[in-house]
Amino acid sequence: MPRVHVWKLKEEKTCEEYRCIVEDKVEEGKWKGLGVNDHWQQMKGLMMETAQEICGTTKGPCRDKETWWWNEDVAEAVRDKKIMYGKWKKENTKEARMEYKKSRKMLRELSLQQRKRNRRNAQMTSMTLSVKMKFSEWQSRWLKKDRI
Repeated sequence: MPRVHVWKLKEEKTCEEYRCIVEDKVEEGKWKGLGVNDHWQQMKGLMMETAQEICGTTKGPCRDKETWWWNEDVAEAVRDKKIMYGKWKKENTKEARMEYKKSRKMLRELSLQQRKRNRRNAQMTSMTLSVKMKFSEWQSRWLKKDRI
């Protein structure tokens, strides 16, 4: 659900513009003959509409949450675990339960390995960037000096 950027009303210019537009709309509105609740709803709608026009809205929540460590191996392990769970619930045997527990443990280990591997890759990437930045700083200092 997108939200209105009401914090922009703290800025003096924005607040003044908002106030002027609301006052104009209130003068134009038909307020006579309305009950208290109707009057309140109309005023609320008018103020919210003006705030959206003046301040804008957010984009809304992220629709596709991406898990950075998820890959095909993990997806396959999840499918196997679900199948084993269904088999265990359907058959209700000790062997089926042991198979389910085995697949659940394998999934936990696999996802832990993937998270560690991806975290390590991210750290290596950031270290590489930091080394490149240090090298470029050294290079720029070296070039600034008069070298013949």
